[in-house]
Amino acid sequence: MSNLENIDFEKEFQEFLKKDSHLGLMVRKRAEKYGDKKVAVRHKVYGEWEEFTWKQFGDLIDNCAKGLLRFGVKENEFVGMFSNNRVEWAVVDYASFSARACSVPVYATNSAKELEFIVNDANIRILFVETQEHYDKAMSIFRKTAKTVEKIIVFDRRIKIEKSDNVMLFDDFIEMGRTSGKEHELEERLAKVATEDLSTLIYTSGTTGQPKGVMLTHKNWLAMLFATGYYIPIVESDVNLAFLPLSHVFERAWSYFILCCNGRVDYCHDTKAILDFLQESKPHYMCSVPRMWEKVYATIQEGLSDAPPVKKKLFNWAIATGKKYQNLIKNEKSIPLGLRIKHGLAVALVLKKVRNIFGGRNKVYNCGGSAFSGEISEFFFNAGVLLLQGYGMTECFVICVSNPKRNKFGTCGPVVPLMQVRISDEGEIQAKSPSMTPGYWNNPELTKALFTKDGWVKTGDVGIFDEDGFLTITDRIKDLMKTSGGKYIAPQQIETLLKEDLYFEQAATIGDGRKYVSALIVPAFEQLESYARKNGIAFSSREELIRKPEIIKFYRDRIDHQTRDLGQVEQVKKFTLLAGEFTQENGEITPTQKIKRKNISERYRDVIEAMYQE
Repeated sequence: MSNLENIDFEKEFQEFLKKDSHLGLMVRKRAEKYGDKKVAVRHKVYGEWEEFTWKQFGDLIDNCAKGLLRFGVKENEFVGMFSNNRVEWAVVDYASFSARACSVPVYATNSAKELEFIVNDANIRILFVETQEHYDKAMSIFRKTAKTVEKIIVFDRRIKIEKSDNVMLFDDFIEMGRTSGKEHELEERLAKVATEDLSTLIYTSGTTGQPKGVMLTHKNWLAMLFATGYYIPIVESDVNLAFLPLSHVFERAWSYFILCCNGRVDYCHDTKAILDFLQESKPHYMCSVPRMWEKVYATIQEGLSDAPPVKKKLFNWAIATGKKYQNLIKNEKSIPLGLRIKHGLAVALVLKKVRNIFGGRNKVYNCGGSAFSGEISEFFFNAGVLLLQGYGMTECFVICVSNPKRNKFGTCGPVVPLMQVRISDEGEIQAKSPSMTPGYWNNPELTKALFTKDGWVKTGDVGIFDEDGFLTITDRIKDLMKTSGGKYIAPQQIETLLKEDLYFEQAATIGDGRKYVSALIVPAFEQLESYARKNGIAFSSREELIRKPEIIKFYRDRIDHQTRDLGQVEQVKKFTLLAGEFTQENGEITPTQKIKRKNISERYRDVIEAMYQE
């Protein structure tokens, strides 16, 4: 499947590489260009927003790089980062590049065991950590099982650390780098950097087996930047809120792109406080996942259901007016004066309130990571909040993404520049691009299995292109379920529909080899408990609440409503409400919130079997 436009993207990409051939050089150029005239990055890890100009950011990166050299970091050595999003995360990342080393991020939510695997697999000597929890996990493996760790450096200056030659605060590390006398050695390293240099290992969370270290070069990243932002012009005054973990390829690539285009990045270190961050940062851009939008949409719809008829009518009128207005803009058509006036009134009375949830300055919010409802995407589009859905994988990012002019709700958009995509005879999406990984670190067998014989990445996803070249993901090959009657079921489709409802937090579809489809449901307990109190349903615990016949009927009705358009074989015949969430600690979900079906099936075997007892 080729790009629809007759543009020589390869030629344009080569021109792009001439301007920025390496991420370590890219950030230095901006520091030299802007100095103290412009803020590059911000965070509020200590309760108040802290700004860093390009000069301050550049100086931190240089001093961090010199600190790494002072500790003997070699070229291509792996440097570990176990932290939430914050400025220091980015400093270590760019400093590693400057020293011609490689950064290895670890999800901030990973367990000590998961950290141990990555540290040992990548032979990490120097590990940066953030909070007391991260430090404690790092120290537990340092004392017992980490084979290679020599230095643990702590970002948060409030953390209690032991007095040791092996542990130090980041502030002290930066000061050590500043006075290290390693300027000449750093310049020598920078003079040797190349586009094909290995930049990082990203350990994919994986729904099965051990994490795999995806190798990415600087050219891989730059191809992602070129393709992701090709149709989106960033200006110097633009602000991006880095909300998703920087340890994920999606957020990291987009944050690189924003800085490459001279914008500003605000780092969100606490995803639970995202609504507060949106109000304070007021970002023009943001990467996000469907769950965030599902929750906001469900909250709006629930509030609307309790609203007086006049208010409902006004809201629906405003959304309908917004739909007409936004579609004319998207299709580059003139807007009649009457519609302009109506839309201005709709914005003032209703739509502005929706936009202000996200800070009110939104230009584009990218959305990806899992299946997403076209209905929700269209709702926000009509309100003037542009969500652009995309699709990719760490091993080959980004594959497809919508853009302001080509956006079809419920799809992942068209193929991006530089990317080639084909559908195999089995329905698998396969891709090829300068952004694709050279392979998995330390794992030649899995590397071989990743590629087809002719060098295309096997995504493991099933999808179809429509007549306009828009890709829709139907499911994971491994996730497709086949009932005992021989019918194929796409579980993600069912789960996505259920989670559009405000009262559903998590859902896992069951049905492989079974007579019918069932589901494990984790209620959104804050909303459910409020509903119960409002309706006089007494309970003393969550366990008691989910056993109440009226609550079970409440969920039965909502499941039937949410899945009303599915075929009979896809309908959820039986379900069980669970009192506890699926967690990463229990091995039920990945750091990116994907369901680990095998683990859930094993953990809840008795519960599942009970749903199939006649």
